[in-house]
Amino acid sequence: MSENKKTRKLDDFGDGFIHGLKPLRALDLSQVTSFEELLVQMADTAFGARNLGEAFEVYTAMLKDPDCFIVGTFSGAMTMAKMGLVLCEMIDRGFLDAVVSTGALVMHGLVENVGAVHFKHATNWTDDQLYQHGYNRVYDTIEAEKNLRGTGFVLDKIWEGIDNQTPCSSTQLLQKVGEYLFRNEKERGILKSAWKKKVPVYIPAFTDSELGLNFSIYNRIRKEQGKPPLRFDPFLDLQDYARRIQQAKQTGIFTIGGGVPRNWSQQVGPYLEAVYRRFGEGNELNRFKYGVRICPEPVHWGGLSGCTYSEGLSWGKFVPKKEGGEWAEVLCDATIAWPILIKAVMERFDREGLRRNTTNAQKT
Repeated sequence: MSENKKTRKLDDFGDGFIHGLKPLRALDLSQVTSFEELLVQMADTAFGARNLGEAFEVYTAMLKDPDCFIVGTFSGAMTMAKMGLVLCEMIDRGFLDAVVSTGALVMHGLVENVGAVHFKHATNWTDDQLYQHGYNRVYDTIEAEKNLRGTGFVLDKIWEGIDNQTPCSSTQLLQKVGEYLFRNEKERGILKSAWKKKVPVYIPAFTDSELGLNFSIYNRIRKEQGKPPLRFDPFLDLQDYARRIQQAKQTGIFTIGGGVPRNWSQQVGPYLEAVYRRFGEGNELNRFKYGVRICPEPVHWGGLSGCTYSEGLSWGKFVPKKEGGEWAEVLCDATIAWPILIKAVMERFDREGLRRNTTNAQKT
């Protein structure tokens, strides 16, 4: 036996406490009377439960930071899955300062807002049969083609009021839609709430949705009528979003799913860093201090949805934890974890008599 090899003795073993490890505790449902209490206890358990409990604490800290500008990014069929009012609640309560979304999520939400309905998928029908009857399937849910066409006619009326001389961005278009919903529809809606709260909504991949296709078709109609097309410039979205991030003292991001909304929102750090290095404008570092992500996709798929905050750290998108960064990632179906998390936050704010107080976030 080597002289340098030491035999481990029981007295050398740690008990956890001596090394500062945090003890776990059993989830005691007999002591749980709210979602807030449930997530507080879950933070001291393990696996996905702990992740969700930790996400609750990180998002609460994000909301209580008066200097934090909070970006919410949303992808997936969340409005078809009937999660739209969860997002409305976040906007209405001031839990978000900007929203970045897929066009599909917004369009399916508009279908609801103008009075149409989504349906459960009848599993005895084949997808070919669904197509023949004008039913579009998204996983286990049906969007009727009539819904999209009817909503498209509403959008056509809104586009008519847009000045064709000045290029517009997705957020400017959606402000018009939000104002229309506010003045004409009684039910709650994402764009309606965003317009009331002056929360910008960005759709980076605008043409990748029925919303963008409708805009393109409307321009073709204008051409047939001898009118000039409406002008669209996606870089106006980037410039407006980057300005808001650059002016904020702190930033946080709340992500459902992944895809373009998540990556477009996060790449603002590298973009502003490049602007600083090339032109000497702004600040070199514009990293997110806080982050909460709910997404079922694991990292080994190699896609945007599975990209961890740690990976984003290597791109200069996030503040390292050793410098005060706070992140939480929950590998779970968002239709399960998201409403539980937001309800718990609502309960904590209501119990403590709090309203989100921002000194910097809303002034950008």
